Amino acid sequence: MTRGPTLPAHRLPYLPKPLDAFNAAPADEARALLLHCLHSLRWSHRVADHRPYPDLDSLLAAADEAAYDLPPGDLSEALAGETLPDLPEGTYSAAHMALSAAHAAYEARFGHAFVIYLGDTHPDESLDRILEGIRSRLTNDPEEERVIAAEELRRLARSRLGTCLRGAGLHPSAAPPRGATSRNASAPGR
Repeated sequence: MTRGPTLPAHRLPYLPKPLDAFNAAPADEARALLLHCLHSLRWSHRVADHRPYPDLDSLLAAADEAAYDLPPGDLSEALAGETLPDLPEGTYSAAHMALSAAHAAYEARFGHAFVIYLGDTHPDESLDRILEGIRSRLTNDPEEERVIAAEELRRLARSRLGTCLRGAGLHPSAAPPRGATSRNASAPGR
């Protein structure tokens, strides 16, 4: 079996990367992608306005930096855009009720949505991790919790941006990384 000639690495055709497409996209398209990942107009505009980015790490650093400067209203906007991940099939209605009660207590104490980055947490462990996070963070003072919530939000945003711009494409409909908050949550019972 013989193979045809192959091109040396320096002669391979250039294939655009998702970050290249993001850098070259019209401002409104770039902001739409960022809004899907960041959930804050101001945050999205600040990151989009500093394009082009030489690499993904530079974009992620810019997104982090812009997040640190978000005023409380923009942080609240970003938090409000978060939703609960799907709970595993077969989760009992009692678990949904416990989660709803914990979320209500959190929001009553802090006045904003609960957010946690679940990252590599196995779906079967998500509920426990969310409940544990809410219970432990309910003991925080409001300013300490605002800092923690902002950090969790940055972690979620970094993960979403990385997913979109590493090769998943510029499709805002792509599934976001797993995170949790109390807004927009549906709680079907079983």
